[in-house]
Amino acid sequence: MRRILSIFIFISVCCFSQETDSLDLNQPKITDSVTIPAKKQLKTKDIDDIVITGTIKPISRSKSPVAVEIYSQKFFQKNPTPNIFEAIAMVNGVKPQLNCSVCNTGDIHINGLEGPYTMILIDGMPIVSSLSTVYGLSGIPNSLIDRIEVVKGPASSLYGSEAMGGVINIITKNALTAPKLSMDLMTTSWSENNMDLSTKFNVGKNAASLLSLNYFNYKRKIDENEDNFTDSALQNRISVFNKWNFKRKENRMASVALRYLYEDRFGGEMQWNTSYRGSNTVYGESIYTNRIEAFGMYQWPIKENIITQFSYNFHDQDSFYGSNPFNATQKVAFVQTYWDKKFGNHDLISGITYKKTFYDDNTPGTLSGDGFTNDPMKSPILGAFIQDQWEINERNTVLLGYRFDYDKIHHSVHSPRFAWKYSPNPYHTLRFNFGTGFRVVNLFTEDHAALTGSREVVIKSDLKPERSINGNLNYVWKISMGGRLINLDASAFYTYFSNKIVGDFDSDPEKIIYDNLNGYGISRGASMNVDYSFSFPLSINLGVTYLDVYQKFDGENEKVQQLHAPKWSGTYSLTYQFPDNLTIDFTGQFYGPMRLPVLPDDYRPEYSPFYSLANIQVSKSFKSGFEVYCGIKNLFNFTPKNPLMRPFDPFDQHVNDPINNPNHYTFDTTYGFAPMQKIRGFMGMKYILK
Repeated sequence: MRRILSIFIFISVCCFSQETDSLDLNQPKITDSVTIPAKKQLKTKDIDDIVITGTIKPISRSKSPVAVEIYSQKFFQKNPTPNIFEAIAMVNGVKPQLNCSVCNTGDIHINGLEGPYTMILIDGMPIVSSLSTVYGLSGIPNSLIDRIEVVKGPASSLYGSEAMGGVINIITKNALTAPKLSMDLMTTSWSENNMDLSTKFNVGKNAASLLSLNYFNYKRKIDENEDNFTDSALQNRISVFNKWNFKRKENRMASVALRYLYEDRFGGEMQWNTSYRGSNTVYGESIYTNRIEAFGMYQWPIKENIITQFSYNFHDQDSFYGSNPFNATQKVAFVQTYWDKKFGNHDLISGITYKKTFYDDNTPGTLSGDGFTNDPMKSPILGAFIQDQWEINERNTVLLGYRFDYDKIHHSVHSPRFAWKYSPNPYHTLRFNFGTGFRVVNLFTEDHAALTGSREVVIKSDLKPERSINGNLNYVWKISMGGRLINLDASAFYTYFSNKIVGDFDSDPEKIIYDNLNGYGISRGASMNVDYSFSFPLSINLGVTYLDVYQKFDGENEKVQQLHAPKWSGTYSLTYQFPDNLTIDFTGQFYGPMRLPVLPDDYRPEYSPFYSLANIQVSKSFKSGFEVYCGIKNLFNFTPKNPLMRPFDPFDQHVNDPINNPNHYTFDTTYGFAPMQKIRGFMGMKYILK
């Protein structure tokens, strides 16, 4: 701890001793624009940003009938992280959930809904799905980000399956406008080393290419809670990204991108090495991931505005959970063509999509009906959608949308959508959204608990696709105070699920039993974000979310609370800028009690305690393009207690010992709800050549 504080103080003193030009303190979270009357002109600059996720086409955020939250790369740099999975925790109502206390894989929850309900897009393409929702999120480096757009609530009318809970669209940098060279090197006191390098080069006058390399290495085994298991999974990961953007006549769009990811991940007993991989002697979870992605877009060279988007990804998984192997291959091809046409006050979009998924693994999920023959899943889905955005007048805008999807298993699926925006003046905007969602489930790629080897998986019946109906009310109020704006963004939401697929962890401690819910599921709640920049160089960003996520079974009155869905959660970010380009950022998240998967007669509490994960950073930028930064993560030093059940018997060799284990507890990895990494320091350096 003394070493961390010494590093922190040393760099802070160095930063204070330098003199450079001051920076403009802009809000890193991008907000709606407001036109202020001349006599009430404010000092802040509000930019009317362009969003695409809510309506699939570029539109100013203030005119969008769909509530879209936008977060710039600068926002996430307040708490440096090596990947999207960790960074997204800074967004209110969005929670990266660790699903395994050993290998630390996880997914992203929006408004308390499990990760499979969240669609992750890269440049509008469904690159992250199924297998990669569990194993691919940590491989997306922050260096690729230009901005992230978040839509909370079903968006299946535009994006099809998986967009039941919401959409996170990662917009990558444009090669035409990216810096010539950028570099970011960071290390922590736990020896987590991250390197981001990118360079941009022009090819002739009409093409530019962005080449980016991310390397993350963490090979230090640490066991501070003394359970003989690594507190954090070891990782050796490399990601290479290459994107091309082209200049064309009449500003027509064209781009293509490629990315390769390799990751070697391990978590387990401290004495494990590769010679124990797959054995029942020393427990370890070893996961090798190879992944290739390709995606792009092309605007047709004709008078009409017709755009084709395409993507392809190949994901290969070679892993062991103790002595249980999990090997899987997934290939997903996607193509979409849409026509954008304006008719008076109507903005019409219509298009067709085709998605084909090939999936094969060594689990019962890909066996044929006889239970012996391997039968890989090949699921083509054909879809068509239409959307009309009608600007009735300056105050009212209405959006109507409909999507039709068809596949050979589930046949016809219909997804309507309605949105209305009412803005009586620049200070008040009210948005109402109603829509339906659906999800075609591939269980074994989406629930990490099914793969750990610590429980037997039982599928009770043929699983049907899940459906949802959602209503969302959003209110944006811009309050003038002290010559500046307070940006208040509040939402209330309600989602009803049918055919919800539920994992029963409680009936049998040695099994997870999956079936469509004989009843229904509800996700309801409210959230609020507040942004404000004071007249002195302090800006704040505060958010809070209330959730009530539960299931009710037919014939029963009792509500069963959703696992890992805290009633209360929130985010906070405070930035103070001193003279000479010295900045201090204090960021974090807090979570109220959440229900956890406990065993019968478990001595561990069923609900987690209230906790907060706080971070502080000091950064200093220079005219030359360099920036140095340092800080402390997990400032309050919080870690869960007893995340593993019986870590001394991971193969359950003595589970039936009546003297030492009278309750017949089994080894279990699903209880963990937060990272096991204690307080630690970090430091790094950036360089940008524009």
